[in-house]
Amino acid sequence: MSSKFTSSAKNKSVVNQNNPRAGVVELPLESKANPLAITTNQGNGNSGTSTRQLQNLLEKYQGDKQLVIIQDFPDPDALSSAWAYLLIAENYHISCDIIYGGTLSHQENIALVKLTNLPAQRYKPEELENKDLSVYHGCVLIDSQGTNSQLYSVVQRGKIPLIAVIDHHNKQGELAAEFIDLRPQTRATATILTQYIQEGLLDFNTNNNQHVKCATALMHGLRSDTNCLMQAQEEDFLAAAYLSRFYDSQLLNAVLQSARSRRVMDVIERALRNRIIKNNFSLSGVGYLRYDDRDAIPQAADFLVTEEDIHTAVVYGIVHDEDQDIEIVIGSLRTAKLTLDPDEFIKEAFGKDSTGKYFGGGRNMAGGFEIPVGFLGNFNENSDYAKLKWEVFDKQIKQKLYRLVHPDASVIQTD
Repeated sequence: MSSKFTSSAKNKSVVNQNNPRAGVVELPLESKANPLAITTNQGNGNSGTSTRQLQNLLEKYQGDKQLVIIQDFPDPDALSSAWAYLLIAENYHISCDIIYGGTLSHQENIALVKLTNLPAQRYKPEELENKDLSVYHGCVLIDSQGTNSQLYSVVQRGKIPLIAVIDHHNKQGELAAEFIDLRPQTRATATILTQYIQEGLLDFNTNNNQHVKCATALMHGLRSDTNCLMQAQEEDFLAAAYLSRFYDSQLLNAVLQSARSRRVMDVIERALRNRIIKNNFSLSGVGYLRYDDRDAIPQAADFLVTEEDIHTAVVYGIVHDEDQDIEIVIGSLRTAKLTLDPDEFIKEAFGKDSTGKYFGGGRNMAGGFEIPVGFLGNFNENSDYAKLKWEVFDKQIKQKLYRLVHPDASVIQTD
């Protein structure tokens, strides 16, 4: 096992003197039953401290088996970061299973998994319920805080302890884990994992095919979450420079060249046709979509925001989950306006549910929301009923968005 960090004591407290907002973590190596100790990074410049803390944690759990949970509809950042954690954990004799509860519908995500043999497994909640979870000693959330995974609640009911959370999104609720590395100012979780590797938790080797493919996936994750590095910061460029020594450019190009499906093109066409433009915002409802096509919504938002004189696009539709026979309003926001915070905008527009959980949130230049249809949510093949239901939800979403986009508007007219 190779690492440039070594633990000098069985009980060690690490404090980041450069950032007083970063916490203290105590990780006694002789016992797995220690009280929870949490550290949260609020900004950049903490990677060395975080890496030492994570190394202590990995050394403590050598020989264990862990579940790595990512969001239901994983993007390249989540997929690549989870894979990097798996390889790092293997270096400490910890075996991991990467799982997600939704589906891969974006053509680039499908290509990434197929071309690299990325070891992520899809589980329906009922399938995970029936799985023997006692073989796992802990779970790890990567590019997620559990709020965007239907599997996390199953794992919680299975009494599997939360060991670590690594994410670059704003804090979404209380987390009880031994290691928490949240960096909302970092553009990609792939940057965080790459820093762990750079700082000695894994020796990347160009002669190792797994390492080359993982480096390629990390480069794709970093690239996708920084808008092709257009929104990258210094730490992202440094991570990309490091990965450039190991990644396969031809493999990455093959992932990026994957073609859009006809159904995705149809959704983009619907978004163009239905868009309403106000105050440099483009708002578009695309109607009903199949569960497997939900990634067409962010792709449509990506397209609409490129229109002249548009700085922000919001696209939404009703997605039917055939497995659970439920419907959910899914939406995506994309913006080029530096003063617009997607996380604040979405949370203010749509608020919280009865449990206090926000219906959506965001990161730099992008965001998303999911709103259960509720009582009206069961699928109905009657076209008149479906049309009426869509009109109701379309108007309701527009009203909530117009409160922020065009505060003087009291009534929304839709075609």
